[in-house]
Amino acid sequence: MTWALTLFGLVVLVLMAGYPVAFTLAGVSLLVAAVATAAGVFDPALLLTLPSRVFGIMTNDILIAAPLFIFMGVTLQRSRVAEDLLDTMSRLCGALPGGLGLSVMVVGVLLAASTGIVGATVVTLGLLALPSMLQRGYDPPVACGAICASGTLGQIIPPSIVLVLLGDVMSSAFQKAQLDMGIFSPQTVSVADLFAGAMLPGLALVGLYVAYLLFTAWRNPERLPSGSQDSKTHELSVSEVLGVLVAPLALIVTVLGAILAGFATPTEAASLGAVGSLLLARREGPVTLDMLRGITRDTARVTSMVFMVLIGASIFSLVFRGLGGDDLVHEWLSNLPGGVIGAMVAVMLLMFLLGFVLDFIEITYVVVPLVGPVLLMMGLDPIWLGVMIAINLQTSFLTPPFGFALFYLRGVAPDTVATVQIYRGVMPFIALQVLMLAILALWPELATWLPQQIFGY
Repeated sequence: MTWALTLFGLVVLVLMAGYPVAFTLAGVSLLVAAVATAAGVFDPALLLTLPSRVFGIMTNDILIAAPLFIFMGVTLQRSRVAEDLLDTMSRLCGALPGGLGLSVMVVGVLLAASTGIVGATVVTLGLLALPSMLQRGYDPPVACGAICASGTLGQIIPPSIVLVLLGDVMSSAFQKAQLDMGIFSPQTVSVADLFAGAMLPGLALVGLYVAYLLFTAWRNPERLPSGSQDSKTHELSVSEVLGVLVAPLALIVTVLGAILAGFATPTEAASLGAVGSLLLARREGPVTLDMLRGITRDTARVTSMVFMVLIGASIFSLVFRGLGGDDLVHEWLSNLPGGVIGAMVAVMLLMFLLGFVLDFIEITYVVVPLVGPVLLMMGLDPIWLGVMIAINLQTSFLTPPFGFALFYLRGVAPDTVATVQIYRGVMPFIALQVLMLAILALWPELATWLPQQIFGY
């Protein structure tokens, strides 16, 4: 048990020192395994299973969806789709109090469903929308908070890379939990189940965001002024609005609808989305060889990072379990006061804190495989648990001082915007995130009803 804690502590210390996550997980784990083998507390024969683990990652059909969704997101990021959407929505809603803020939220939802890449969405909205919001007299904290919050919706609104990776891990954790309970014909949970489960909570969260912006605009109109003086607001025709909105919506509906209707697997739908994103980018201008080369390079870079982390996490998991870490986690969660509720609260708090220093990929591949089976053995629903984890990670991305979304926006925000204003701006949205977690905890059906209706889950 002490060795398992030592391994976990060393990994955290080396990560905090700034070393790359994938190589830290693999290197520290192998180093501790070597020392533990010399001390006679680790069986080196366990490492012989490592090649089969890596081969299993390489041949995992579900994970093929990840690079395809990344390609789709990078392609849309490099095109003018986001710029056209924001311009159209701001002109359409400009006369309303807080209209530009609502436009940012709508575009954030569309980008979240199209790209699923938090950093790209926050940076894009920060570059395109923040200067316009400040120019129109928006309160800087409100403007920054709206951009950060809408940018992180890619964590929870499907099709999301987070949900693809989390769905694969939750599927393995659910099967392991059932096998440990003596159920040798285990049920399965798929990425499509998690997509369906995240739909209603994701839309409800957007509703809370919009309600907050409308309430703020009503109580303090000087913080979210209308753009009624902008003559361009009234120049839009129905055909212009449809011309901008129909194509992205069609892409989203086609990809997500194919998955939820059972016409295609997530991988097949992702390939459809990748092709569709190229066609969508083609509408904005020619897709040159240089542009395609850049898209491919960025896709390869992000995909390589994802799979290197996955391999490193597999090595860490193997060594951690060989040192008795599984028993340690099970004992810790089982002995917490409050039973399953206490265990769930402790895990959510741990993931929230880890979200300050680790990306969702590391948390998904390192933490969820350790705590997931134990929580599922306590009777928790896998889809509900997956959605709770996704929203929790989204909350940590917003929380000062380490939230990743805050760093992304700070990098592109004008110097006139103080860091403390960004921190103040996200606080109401963090409260709404916590409220959403509480609502989902009280009404798990919000996550489980739709999968039951679609898939009979």
